[in-house]
Amino acid sequence: MYVTAAESRVLARVFGLLSEDMAERDVRKAVGDHLLELLQADYYASFVWEEATKTFGKAVFLNMDPNNLARYDAYYQHHDPITFKLQARREATLVTQVMPQRELMRTEFFNDFLARDGLHWGVNAYSFVGDRNIGDVRIWRGRHRENFDAHTLELLRLIEPAFTGALVRAAGGPAEADTSPVLKLSVREFEIARMISDDLSDKEIAHRLCVEVSTVRTHLKRIFEKLGVRRRSGVASLLSRH
Repeated sequence: MYVTAAESRVLARVFGLLSEDMAERDVRKAVGDHLLELLQADYYASFVWEEATKTFGKAVFLNMDPNNLARYDAYYQHHDPITFKLQARREATLVTQVMPQRELMRTEFFNDFLARDGLHWGVNAYSFVGDRNIGDVRIWRGRHRENFDAHTLELLRLIEPAFTGALVRAAGGPAEADTSPVLKLSVREFEIARMISDDLSDKEIAHRLCVEVSTVRTHLKRIFEKLGVRRRSGVASLLSRH
């Protein structure tokens, strides 16, 4: 994956931000400006799936009309032809990967909701712990811009482990504790554990994180200790279950 110098600077800020201790809502809100800069985008929103009500809630957003977002909460999320398809993929996905743009532009959702704020080209990414969606990011460009591309997806996939890790840490505590041992991991450890699950070698992980291989192996030792496993396959198995 090729990352420009400008993208590297933004990524460094993103990873630094996601290593801080923040509340769940603050994590989703704070990362928005950086994602708009990184992806050269115009609009940002983030929601959390509420399993009890089968709705998306706790919205944070940038460059969108709050009154229009209220319309989404009340009506348009129940008449949304793309978001459930995007969520089902459980990874960064272009809107045009689940619905052709021309087809989307014929829907009520596009004309009466998206177009009101100027949203045209979209990409979503989701954070899952097991089968639970703990937060998403929804990023859009205006109609006079070009669509997002494969490089966009690569950048979001690079950030997603750290973003998920930050949300997992924010959800810790007596009120919302999860019994998963994954919660024992730091943001960086969780990020590396996800890369291990994707079958990346120590050298590949070091290259992605711009660190020495020895640093990765130090983190790996700590991950093994915290998760109570002895092999990389044990890390992958545990993450798949939690």
